[in-house]
Amino acid sequence: MLSFENQIVPELAESTSISQRALFLDYLAQTSDAPLMLEIKSAEGIYLKGRDGKKYIDLISGIGVSNVGHRHPHVLRAIRKQLKSYLHVMVYGEYVQSPQVNLAKRLVATLPESLDNVYLVNSGTEAIEGALKLAKRFTGRTEMISCFNAYHGSTHGALSMNGSEYFKNAYRPLLPDIKHIRFNEINDLENITQKTACVLIETVQGEAGVRVPTKEYLQKLRQKCTETGTLLILDEIQAGFGRTGKFWAFEHFGIVPDILVCAKGMGGGMPIGAFISSKKIMSVLTHNPVLGHITTFGGHPVSCAASLATIRIILRQKLHEKVAEKEQLFREMLIHPRIKEIRSLGLMMALQFENFSEVKSIIDKAISYGVITDWFLYCDSALRIAPPLTINKNQIRDVCGILLKAMSKK
Repeated sequence: MLSFENQIVPELAESTSISQRALFLDYLAQTSDAPLMLEIKSAEGIYLKGRDGKKYIDLISGIGVSNVGHRHPHVLRAIRKQLKSYLHVMVYGEYVQSPQVNLAKRLVATLPESLDNVYLVNSGTEAIEGALKLAKRFTGRTEMISCFNAYHGSTHGALSMNGSEYFKNAYRPLLPDIKHIRFNEINDLENITQKTACVLIETVQGEAGVRVPTKEYLQKLRQKCTETGTLLILDEIQAGFGRTGKFWAFEHFGIVPDILVCAKGMGGGMPIGAFISSKKIMSVLTHNPVLGHITTFGGHPVSCAASLATIRIILRQKLHEKVAEKEQLFREMLIHPRIKEIRSLGLMMALQFENFSEVKSIIDKAISYGVITDWFLYCDSALRIAPPLTINKNQIRDVCGILLKAMSKK
């Protein structure tokens, strides 16, 4: 009888002899007809390395994920340590698992007193789903409000709250009782009434091209939600974990949400998300029905260990406190006649250009020069900049030089 090794080796040999690009196109479900098709062999810090040995600066952090850089040694150490103990052992909420407990305690320590209860999930969109269910269950209401040009995820509930008809129409019917208001428009807050279960809003709109609200707007939103008994849900999937120069973006605006949603930069590269609220609000998931929200892999112990290490790195190295000066350096360096506007809060930045054709040309040239950037789902005329928070000033100068070179090539 052939050994396991003898059985598996021919399969491995066959797969390595076939182009990985061909396998990618043949066997992986595609999300567009024009994927980037970069073959990545390794990653470290702010850099990715292709199979051809070419190095790339990851100027978008895997879309807001690698806040502490790729494969941070402290994150790797935490993962290896947890691997020696256990992986999945039981669905979320049944066993006492130290990685979950320790992570929840540390998360709460970064937050105001009213946000003291954490529900761990696998991703941002799943956290949104849990937050929406929680709001409906706690208030007994069905109407939910979000903003035009909002992006909250791709599952049915999250998609229902998104503010772009282009991405929604093919999947209707979606959730009923959804209303949309204009972001940063105080007059639209009158749409929030005693029928509204929740307002779901990005503290800083991401896929709309980094739209930063005024302090007055968010404070009036908070006031209106309080007056009507509506739960305020802040989506900080992109803006959290130091990205904007505060650990949480809402700290810039002097408000506190009823429910906070986070993911992306939370895991140091591992998949994890959470929705966080008060124990009083969260307790409604325990009865009528029991197990009101459940997840098999939510709070996976390895992801939790990586997340706890990520929080420690950000706080101990004060990465969030260094963001503002790095943002300023980007702004000082990125001066070019083709740039119409720079919108930013911390290292969540958008460079506005004339149109998508111009942006796409710059992106393609930048990639050929070794810098990976991107556009935004709802604002394809803007260029995304969201590097790992660990990027240093010399690296910023280098990458800005490359971007300016790409802008200057017709």
